[in-house]
Amino acid sequence: MLGDKMRVQQGVSSSCTDDQLLFIRQQGIRHVFALFEDQHTDYDSVMRFVERVRKFNLTITDAGNTHLYKNPQFHLGLSERDRAIEEYNRFNRVLAKAGIPIVYMTWEPNQVLSTAYRVSDHTQGAVGRIVDIEEMKKRPFTHGRQYTEEEIWENFRYWLERVLPVCEEEGLTIALHPNDPPVDCLVGIPNLIHSADCYKKAFAMANDSPRLGMKMCFGCWLEGGEAFGDLLSDIAYFVDRKKVLIVHFRNVSSPMPYFEETLLEDGYMNMYEAMKQLVRHDYDGLIHVDHVPEYVESCGGKNASMAYSTGYMKGLLHSAMQEVHREMSDI
Repeated sequence: MLGDKMRVQQGVSSSCTDDQLLFIRQQGIRHVFALFEDQHTDYDSVMRFVERVRKFNLTITDAGNTHLYKNPQFHLGLSERDRAIEEYNRFNRVLAKAGIPIVYMTWEPNQVLSTAYRVSDHTQGAVGRIVDIEEMKKRPFTHGRQYTEEEIWENFRYWLERVLPVCEEEGLTIALHPNDPPVDCLVGIPNLIHSADCYKKAFAMANDSPRLGMKMCFGCWLEGGEAFGDLLSDIAYFVDRKKVLIVHFRNVSSPMPYFEETLLEDGYMNMYEAMKQLVRHDYDGLIHVDHVPEYVESCGGKNASMAYSTGYMKGLLHSAMQEVHREMSDI
């Protein structure tokens, strides 16, 4: 049946507890992505964690270390970029040796930029992420000067030339995430991926290598609105071309310049339509809830909010599979 190859996952940290792993298993989930902390990026530490995850009948499908892939040294072409690329490649080789086939990249030297995390109009009393672009435009340069778009893309080319051969050698695929928030430039640094066209440019720069794919972040698509692209059309385009490795399933209150992250059912996108589009095009990759408003700690906090939204997403997936199957049967 269309959609039955889609794999639902949740995220784990390399320092998570056994109870957290059991909690994921108890939700009927069999796949996880892992963010390895700095002290856990050697092979022995990675394998200890892989084995611990396996004891709960879970599989790590993709992984990374935020400090290694969100590194301003190669994002901005700074003096230590070759060393930073070597470290990125070293850890990717470790992940490949551990049997983890998908690794990460987000061209964000400042990490994810946000205005606030608080209760607001669209968060149902939970603490959620808020972005106000007008506020961000008032912020000073973070790295001393205004960079040009040409510099950022040339740095990306330099990085590709040094990492794709390693991925080819090790059988790895890079999942490239868009910039969040996806505007053309903030705090003096142009954003590499702020539209569907930027993805097409990045893939062309990599000579359409199968070793470079995407994390298709629905949240970023919706934050950008028409300036990013049409989500349903872009699902069809990129899924059909086997470029989507991971889907971040997230909704927001409105497109920029101001948005709040919401429950899946509360944002401006009909997420059931997005799920049906994934099923119609037989998406066979990974999918997980991205950011969610966090519930009160005494009632489960982030674990409870992730479980609620993941369950909602799984319900959408199961319903979409049934509806699309009926559509195909009627043709």
